[in-house]
Amino acid sequence: MSERTLILLRHAKSDWSGNHPDIDRPLARRGRRQAPETGRWLNANIDRLDLAVVSPAVRARSTWDLVSSEQQVAPPTRTDVRVYGATGSELLAVVRDVSDDFGTVVLVGHNPGLEDLVHGLTDQRVRMPTSALAVVVWSGSWSTAGESFAELRACGRPPTERSPS
Repeated sequence: MSERTLILLRHAKSDWSGNHPDIDRPLARRGRRQAPETGRWLNANIDRLDLAVVSPAVRARSTWDLVSSEQQVAPPTRTDVRVYGATGSELLAVVRDVSDDFGTVVLVGHNPGLEDLVHGLTDQRVRMPTSALAVVVWSGSWSTAGESFAELRACGRPPTERSPS
């Protein structure tokens, strides 16, 4: 069985000062500083990114633009409307639709759905502040995500390795 790596990335800090609709809210100055740091961590710690699935929200797309600019080779990117405002179970459906041609996928989205998805996959509760990520790994296919044990290998901002339990 092939190993699958799912990297859940919460968008960087957004700017609440304007009167933007939620989906159009831009990144704050702090968010524009946070996202590249997360991108550098990914570049240094993840061998290869095969695909990015990104929420259509401006803050999520801007986060991914800054993160991916730190990659030696940026993966293909898909904007998926299902990621915006999704629950953990709705995000799981997005993950299960990924082709098995991809081994490592980044999902750029929002809370509380991302935290709920980590819990659903690993049975561990994690906090995902802005620009945080969680690296989840399991053996199998994307279509069977959540059906067997998944390991939380790293989480946080910048992520720290999880000690074995």
